[in-house]
Amino acid sequence: MAPPMPPAQQEFPSTVHSILSHVSKFGRDLWRRLNLVDRLASAAVLIYALLALFGLAERGVPGIAMLRIAVIAAAGYLVVRGLLWTRAQWLWSMRNQLIDLYVFLAVVPLVLLLAMGALSLYLLYWHFGAYLLYADLQKRMDQVESTADTLITAYALESAASGAGAPVGPVTAPPPRREAFFAAAQENFPGLKIELGAGQELLARGSGGRRPRFEGLVEDHGTLKLRAVTARRLLNGQEIILSAEVPVTPEFVATLGPQLGPVVVVIARAVQQARPPPFFYRSRGSMLVPVRQVQAADRALPPRQHWFDFRVTGFVRFDAVNLADVSNPRPAVPVIVRYTAWASQINGLLLALVGEWGGIAVTALLVAGAVFLAIEIAAFAGSISLTRSMTRAVDDLYQATRYVESGDFSHRIEIRRRDQLGALANSFNSMTASVATLIDEQRQLQRLEHELTIAREVQAQLFPTEKPAVQGVEIEAVCRPARVVSGDYYDFLPLGPGRLGLALADISGKGISAALIMASLQAALRSQALFNSRGPGSTAEIVARLNQHLFRSTSADRYATFFYGVYDAQTRRLEYTNAGHPPPFCITGEKVQRLSVGGTVLGLFDDRSYESQVIEVPPGSLLIAYSDGLTEAEDPDGRELGEQRLLDVALRMRQETARAVLKNVLEVVDRWTGPVEQMDDITIIVARF
Repeated sequence: MAPPMPPAQQEFPSTVHSILSHVSKFGRDLWRRLNLVDRLASAAVLIYALLALFGLAERGVPGIAMLRIAVIAAAGYLVVRGLLWTRAQWLWSMRNQLIDLYVFLAVVPLVLLLAMGALSLYLLYWHFGAYLLYADLQKRMDQVESTADTLITAYALESAASGAGAPVGPVTAPPPRREAFFAAAQENFPGLKIELGAGQELLARGSGGRRPRFEGLVEDHGTLKLRAVTARRLLNGQEIILSAEVPVTPEFVATLGPQLGPVVVVIARAVQQARPPPFFYRSRGSMLVPVRQVQAADRALPPRQHWFDFRVTGFVRFDAVNLADVSNPRPAVPVIVRYTAWASQINGLLLALVGEWGGIAVTALLVAGAVFLAIEIAAFAGSISLTRSMTRAVDDLYQATRYVESGDFSHRIEIRRRDQLGALANSFNSMTASVATLIDEQRQLQRLEHELTIAREVQAQLFPTEKPAVQGVEIEAVCRPARVVSGDYYDFLPLGPGRLGLALADISGKGISAALIMASLQAALRSQALFNSRGPGSTAEIVARLNQHLFRSTSADRYATFFYGVYDAQTRRLEYTNAGHPPPFCITGEKVQRLSVGGTVLGLFDDRSYESQVIEVPPGSLLIAYSDGLTEAEDPDGRELGEQRLLDVALRMRQETARAVLKNVLEVVDRWTGPVEQMDDITIIVARF
């Protein structure tokens, strides 16, 4: 038999199935809302999209022209329908209208402005790097031409002195008194080839003037070369021609644009076909397909200078003469030189041209940009705040009218601002309070008869209705009362950005009296936590005040065990105080820490001092806090569940989610107690950090 799947693998198929079911349900609901015309228009657009996906829309399918017309009409119809739906559903809310307005007036222009600035900067770097490559390669061509001019002058003087005719053939030895120059040229241009009497056909492609000459790139059977051809007429009427060429090899490419990163020289050819090839260059209205490329093997991109240093890839095109078809007046072989560099490299070159003044200009530009961005952010934040205050007031009034419409006159609008909207909310509250008073006088007898039910509903409202939204904290909690109302109490207190208060209490006794003490404890805790929630020992101070509150407001036989902790997501620390409560577990890997530091129970003794402790909560830690009703749960034989069994379950589930841990603990308790009636309230808090 195959081994059982791990829990994570068991949850994955169920998660996928849940997502698919939600998508299917949304599709069915949307399809039911569409009328016949909507469905026909959607079907036409879908059919054409499938044809285009498989490449059938361009192959002369019968009726494709009529289908295109139908699709255009259907798309226009669906756009109009979408706009009408947006106006009727989305734009019905004033908040959504203001959101759309701010998006189109603030967010979109700012994003476009930043995008244009980034593109402009990228284009500047691209063109500057391409210019450096172009200038470097043009400089090499000029040097080759200068070499050819110097050597042909030397050969012309030698021929005039000797009276010999124009020399012809490859040059293996330098002319007289040009040995040092010839050696330097061969050193600067590895593979330099000098030939006399060659290159006549290229002179027609060169520049005019007193002496015909040619310089540029040539392509000879797949080999790219820098070539210069020059001619000079001797006194005897003969013409001497000299050709100098340097092959474009990886060694030559390694010397191009030394300030940049890797440089690749690509020989391409133009193609014309309906479907573009997998990789091509678009230049001057033509598709260019790479045929051969030359690249230096040991030239790599240096490490980036900082986190926002971006990569710049640029191209520059040259035209090479095809020696196989040199009579063609148009350049036949496109040559693309591609480079890659970091923005910091090009930026350094730009600033080096202007010296120290360039740094001042860049600093001023950055300062102006930062001020502009700060102003935009402040304006955007202010507009959001104003929008929230206006739309919240309108939404509060709308929701309040819905409560009144349903017969609930107890709802009160929270007055957040002391302005006209606040006065309107106060008037509405006064009106609903007057109406509620008249209705309450009629329902007084019914409320007395259903006191227990009302107490349960009130207590349910005291527990947190929403999970706290603190980054890095997953929390689950449950309270199972032994009777209709519970004497246990748990709470989550949002204490500011990244701070969360956790409270768990067990009131002595059961029923309505314990529930009332619980409500008093909750009110006192929230009041104290809001005004004293920071600083070392704050949890101990709050617990000490709660002890005085219970001691002075309850009878001598009433007390409560209490645990209170404050977690800080930024420091990953938990400060807590335990007032006689069962110590919670903090599990990190195999390490178990019991949180027992604090003092005695609340409400028995006045002026008691309490201690607090701060613990580190590493990522992956698991916190389990519980009331004694959990460990004292009895099986049919009267045995208690015990702390050790709970700890064993927690260690076994320490890698699972908070929801899974809570579910497993409850299942263990249910299996342990079986049909035995629950004698005490059970409350559990599970937090995964």
